[in-house]
Amino acid sequence: MRLAGKRGKRMLAVLLFCVLLVGSLGACGKGEDWRSREVQVIDDNYRTWYEIFVYSFNDSDGDRIGDLQGVISKLDYVSDMGFNGIWLMPIMPSPSYHKYDVTDYKAIDPLYGSMEDFDRLLEECNKRGIKLIIDLVLNHTSSEHPWFTTACEYLGQLEEGKEPSAEECPYYAYYNFVKGDPSSPTYYRVGNTDYYYEGAFSDRMPDVNFDCEALRKEFEDIMSFWLNKGVGGFRLDAVKHFYGDDTSKNVEVLTWVNDYVKFIDPNAYMVGECWDGMNVYAQYYASGIDSFFNFEFADSSGVITKTLTYNGESNSAQAYAKALVRIQNAIRDNREDGIDAPFFVNHDLSRAAGYLRYDERKIKMSAPLNVLMSGSAFVYYGEEIGMTGSGRDENKRAPMYWSDDSQAKGMTDGPADMEPQENRFVCAKEQMKDENSIYSFYKDTILLRNQNPEIARGTVARLEEITDLDIAAISKTYNGSTIYLIYNLSETDKKEVTLSREQYGYTEIVGYLSVDGEKVTLSGDTLTLPSYSVAVLR
Repeated sequence: MRLAGKRGKRMLAVLLFCVLLVGSLGACGKGEDWRSREVQVIDDNYRTWYEIFVYSFNDSDGDRIGDLQGVISKLDYVSDMGFNGIWLMPIMPSPSYHKYDVTDYKAIDPLYGSMEDFDRLLEECNKRGIKLIIDLVLNHTSSEHPWFTTACEYLGQLEEGKEPSAEECPYYAYYNFVKGDPSSPTYYRVGNTDYYYEGAFSDRMPDVNFDCEALRKEFEDIMSFWLNKGVGGFRLDAVKHFYGDDTSKNVEVLTWVNDYVKFIDPNAYMVGECWDGMNVYAQYYASGIDSFFNFEFADSSGVITKTLTYNGESNSAQAYAKALVRIQNAIRDNREDGIDAPFFVNHDLSRAAGYLRYDERKIKMSAPLNVLMSGSAFVYYGEEIGMTGSGRDENKRAPMYWSDDSQAKGMTDGPADMEPQENRFVCAKEQMKDENSIYSFYKDTILLRNQNPEIARGTVARLEEITDLDIAAISKTYNGSTIYLIYNLSETDKKEVTLSREQYGYTEIVGYLSVDGEKVTLSGDTLTLPSYSVAVLR
């Protein structure tokens, strides 16, 4: 067909415009501009949390120890990543570097700053829509806590033949003292007396006695103090050890904690550490506590690692999808509105980069396998840049790798007994400039989560018609809205997945992640996924 003259030129211009318009709409349908989509801000407890060990995070005063002012100066970094929750590991006075043995529950460790610094941290978090929770160690105190030292002094001065009395020394009842050697490796002698105390973790961490009502009143006063300051809730340490492994008694303690905290602040968020398998920690949801950490998916032996180091059908993408449904059902069997707390690594576990053998593609793909799970997802500081750390605990709590200059402003020395750490990937400063870095992939993953409320809050169901072992295909439904997440977990192969638009009611890709930056495309009912990628359909 020949077009001539002004009329022909006008028609040609119209045709070109139509072609460009169709191309633009097609690109939108393929999810190519998904990062520009609006973030859905919902002020609830389904958040994306960043775990910070203050000691090693960021130093503000030049003493090479992280502090609260250092955290404040990095809040924009945390917020820009997309995190809307922060969990601070213990910040209360303690003789140890990790501070899980508290000497004063209503103060800030001087190494970290002052209560005024903490108040400002809360204020700055609130400005950014970040909810702040703090570690609350209820299972034990420090052996240097005045409660314990007073009780030990009392026992040391007790007249021979006289029985100890809580009326004479109330703090005696706060701990598990026994007369005579119980011949147990978790009991330690009180000086030269005939009395022994329980310390399941260490002789420096005496276990408390939750049968003592006066002790519970002390803890109520402590929880009230922090909540009235504006803290958004608590991470509850070692909850399965309150009464040894007695689940029913441990749940009773947590029920008391939950009832008291929610009476003061119904919107407070609490997450418990019950370091056990799903069949155990799921039972703890009966307490009313919002969340418990999902150890089933974490660590070098968890579902995420097994999926990425694929070894047969039981560790396939299909198995990953089944595990998502299984944990959801286990929680709901104990509490219908329980919130899962998925994480991959924390301060007690080796860094993921190590057990993924520093494979950058696998490290990247671990992000959506964790962060796109339903519930409140947790990320340990430094995981977003592939930090190194394994072996002794101190190595797992190494300085945040802000700069490749170890003497740069903000850098810390880390714990005294830490072994030298050699990070395999470049520092945060450099990764932030690189759109293909681990940092950028984490940032995109969190953005995808924040754009689609169904990801955190949705009920999970498998798309059972998808049977390829490398494909995890699930739906998530929240408030009557359904999205579909399709993962290609093949390390090498591009995959085509056919999913009927008519049957499932989706129209487009609303976002995708691909470790190599290759595009995910949709043509008709056929979704094409590069290796190690995930697409979200709506």
